[in-house]
Amino acid sequence: MTGSRSEQMVEHLRGLQSSATDVEASAVVSVDGLIIASLLPTTVEEDRVSAMSAAMLSLGERIASELGRGVLNQVYVKGNSGYIVLMSVGEDAVLTVLARKEAKLGLIFLEMRRAVKGLAGLL
Repeated sequence: MTGSRSEQMVEHLRGLQSSATDVEASAVVSVDGLIIASLLPTTVEEDRVSAMSAAMLSLGERIASELGRGVLNQVYVKGNSGYIVLMSVGEDAVLTVLARKEAKLGLIFLEMRRAVKGLAGLL
């Protein structure tokens, strides 16, 4: 894979979205709440997604730690129109995925873990 680090990350996101067709959008966000790479529709504000992703990751990590659940693996939110799934990419970033309500979560989690492996090597 050639190109800048950001371009390589976008390629990983494209691979994720083509492997798991129920994934509607995805982004890699720093723990500080900044977009690193994304494949978000124009109707979705990158800044909003990045800020909320960082906040959810931080809160999830704190809850897991304080309640004795160990290291955070993933956070997901189910809404009437689908899912938002967050998964850590090392210690410095989070992969955020928006999935359809009909999504098979097991497949989404599997493809996200694969993408995280590739993305972690780029950070």
